[in-house]
Amino acid sequence: MRLRNITGSREFIADSAQVVHDECSCRGHWAERFGNDHPIRIEIGCGKGRFIHEMAARYPDVNFIGIEKYSSVLLRALEKTETQTADGHTPPLFIRMDAENICEVFAPGEVEGIYLNFSDPWPKDRHAKRRLPGRRFLDRYRNILAPGGFVQFKTDNNELFDFALEELKDSGYTLVSCTRDLHSDAELMKDNVMTEYEERFSSQGNKINRYLIRI
Repeated sequence: MRLRNITGSREFIADSAQVVHDECSCRGHWAERFGNDHPIRIEIGCGKGRFIHEMAARYPDVNFIGIEKYSSVLLRALEKTETQTADGHTPPLFIRMDAENICEVFAPGEVEGIYLNFSDPWPKDRHAKRRLPGRRFLDRYRNILAPGGFVQFKTDNNELFDFALEELKDSGYTLVSCTRDLHSDAELMKDNVMTEYEERFSSQGNKINRYLIRI
């Protein structure tokens, strides 16, 4: 969800060392940017950053990159960075960009995994091409994922989840796991990291859908 414009957000982002501003020149060279050869995972639509910061803390041997389109939202994720850094782990990097340009930023096979958390459902039919679990984006993800790479998608929107499952048909991906009630599955919840939205939606009694697919 887009927040109202926050005065100074663009300036804050421009000055942040955690934001990559030359992302296209990093294509094929992200290992050099991170200074290691750890696998790369990205969250498209990182929102306020709770998920990606906790993932970075849990998995220090993975490089995390958060992608967010809106400055006012990315600002909230960056505000968490100082607190997380104090905990002793390397914080994620961030890019302010539109996900449509993802293939201009990552080279083929450069990404191990992609997280889509509570993406905008774009409910009108004419906006279907903008849905992140749609076929147009699945094709883009396949281009940058390494062999065996994965996409994990979570949403409380049943219509969007139905759409996402339909888009998987003949997509070339393998459906590894699928649930329409994530929080009732003890096994899947063992490694589940909640976003701000997930905590709020689930506390209201909404069931969380999740799938994991691989190429």
